[in-house]
Order: sequence, then structure tokens, then C-alpha cells
Amino acid sequence: MNAEIGDSSPHRFGPGRRLRASTKVLPEHARGHNRALVLQTLYHSGAMSRADLSRETGLTRVTISDLVGEFIADGIVVEKGIRETTGPGKPPILIDIDRDGHRIVGLDLSGPGAFEGALMSLDGEVLERREVPRPSGGTAAYEAVRALAEELVALSTAPVLGVGVGAPGIVRPDGMVLGSPNLDWTDFPLERLLGTALGLPVMVRNDANAAVLAEYTFGQARPDMLLIKIGRGVGAGLISDSQPLVGSRYAAGEIGHVVVGTDGGPRCACGKEGCLEAWLSASRLRATIAEDPASAEQVLRAAGTRLGVAIAPIVAALDLSEIVLSGPADLLAGTLIDAAGRTLAERTLDGVFDDLVIRLTAQEDIVLRGTAVMVLSGQLGVS
Repeated sequence: MNAEIGDSSPHRFGPGRRLRASTKVLPEHARGHNRALVLQTLYHSGAMSRADLSRETGLTRVTISDLVGEFIADGIVVEKGIRETTGPGKPPILIDIDRDGHRIVGLDLSGPGAFEGALMSLDGEVLERREVPRPSGGTAAYEAVRALAEELVALSTAPVLGVGVGAPGIVRPDGMVLGSPNLDWTDFPLERLLGTALGLPVMVRNDANAAVLAEYTFGQARPDMLLIKIGRGVGAGLISDSQPLVGSRYAAGEIGHVVVGTDGGPRCACGKEGCLEAWLSASRLRATIAEDPASAEQVLRAAGTRLGVAIAPIVAALDLSEIVLSGPADLLAGTLIDAAGRTLAERTLDGVFDDLVIRLTAQEDIVLRGTAVMVLSGQLGVS
């Protein structure tokens, strides 16, 4: 079992991996599938000719010509010029997604002190960045989210493809926030309200679920992995067999309020004692260490041990290959991640999970990157 830190070099959007299709394509869905296949191929592979696209996708040249013409008319795809060639015949015209022709707005509501937002290109390059102080919750929180989104949309000099939002708590696929204690939202229709206010497509998902999409699509993640996002709270996103897991209650990965151990522990905001979030949240760790700096090693070791206790049954039940941590590197790297690895090894079957890796993500703005994946998937079928 290996514990390591991810590459510290900046990680940009670019050629990435695709989520595996989970069902067979029915005849009545074939055109939609073909549209997504063409756009996904162009997005990940870059400019190519129509003939190249036909070979890469397995679609006929007639189908490719028809779809590309439709995409050009819709402003999604553009012709990029002629490929240089030394052979006989007419040189092919290269086509690509119009990466500069649209923008994506992403919002991350999981920060401890502020809501963060970015105006991004389709490749995920942050063009403008804004934030607003985090209100206590309720209506004030929504108004802050709406104002931040409106500001970013107004900054765009190109049409906005959509708005993605990563929110803490349990979020239904239609963007209904079923419960977010940190924002004081219950059955809150954030996606519908924000979409109406902006007049744009809006997608709202749990922040950790957004983050795991970014790690899988643009990072070096394995096809069976758990991403644990550690900040003000603790949440997780799951990928199993190259498919995201959400669960029938939309609560897969809600491990923050699982009690780890029977020996009590720090009191959690939910009222219980010994929740993983009470042991592991970045705000709790910083506050505890600030009270007694000499205890830092002990505090981080205890937090890592509790993390290992929490994830051991998840690793065994789902046969995971990788655990990725997203959060403050100064807290997670070293003592904490090593303690988690040792505890995990002690609590799983010898020899079965020896190749499992626990590491930190190398990605910055992982939730914002994830919201871009959400929009690309929802609007273009690109994953």
C-alpha cells in the first residue's frame, strides 16, 4: 500500500479520459450518441479532418459530414484551416470545437469563508476569477450565489455555454439541494432558481462529486477510486468501474458524519461525537494545532488514523484502487496521509490491497474544474 503526494506541477484541462458508457445505445438514441461521440472526440483529440474523425469514431463519412455541418451551423464547431500536405489531392480542412466561442461559469460553494467563482474557457482556463464572502446561510446564501453568477456571466465576451455549481450537502440530479447544513438549505431548488434568474442552463451537484469528475477526467486517477474533499467539511466522490456513483438517496460519499470508533471523540456540528468530519475538517485541525502547536504531530496522526478507519470498509466493499485527498497540503501531506495508509493496511486483507495508492490531488481549483466537466457533459455530451 503506497502513500504518496501527487505531482505538484500545474495541471491544465486538456486531453483526458472519458467516463465509460453504462448502457447500450438504443436506435432511437443513436443520433444523440453520435453527436456526443463526435464532440467528445474533437474535445479530447483536438483539430482533425472529417476523414480523421470518421476513422476515429467509426462513423460513416456521410454521418460525419451531416453532424459537422449541423455543429458549424450551431456555432459549436469551426473550420480551422487547411492541413499542410505534400501528397497529391486536395488538402483536408481541419475542424475543431470552437474553444474560444463559448465560456463556462463555475461556482464552488464549499469554501470556509467565501464562495468562489470563475469564468472559464471550454478548456478550463480561468479567464476571470471572483469571490464573495460566505453568508451564514439560507436566503442570504442564495442571494450571494446569484450575485456572483450574474457578475461572472456579465464579464463574458462570448456566449456562456452553462453554469456549473458545486455545493456542499446532498444534491439530487435535478439540482435540488436536499440538505446542506453548512448553508442552512433543505429541499432548496438551487438549480431551478438560478437557471430562471440567469436565463442559462445551470447544473448543480455536490462539490465532492464535481471534484471527482475533474480528477478522473483530467487527472491521473484510476477507474476505481475515492476522492475525499477536506475543507470546512468532509465529503467524498466515488468512481467505480469508470462510472460515477451517486446512490439511490443521492448520498454516496457522505462520509463526513460517519462516527469512526466507539471511544467518543470531538463533538461534531451535527451534535454527535466522533464523526469523521469532527476529526478531519481543516478548520478543526487548524484550530486544535493553534491551541497547542507542540501537539501538531499527534493531532495529525490521530486524524489520519480515523480516516483509515473510515475508508477501510469502503475500500474492501468496492475493491478500490486509489484514494485521492483534496485539501490543504500542509495538513494532509506527511503524517496524516501516512497514518491513514498504515491504518488502512492494518484493517484490510493482507496482500489484496498492497498496490492501493493514497495521494494528494495535483489539481488546483478542483471543484471549479469539475463544474466545467458537468457543463460540458450536460450541454455537449463531453465527459
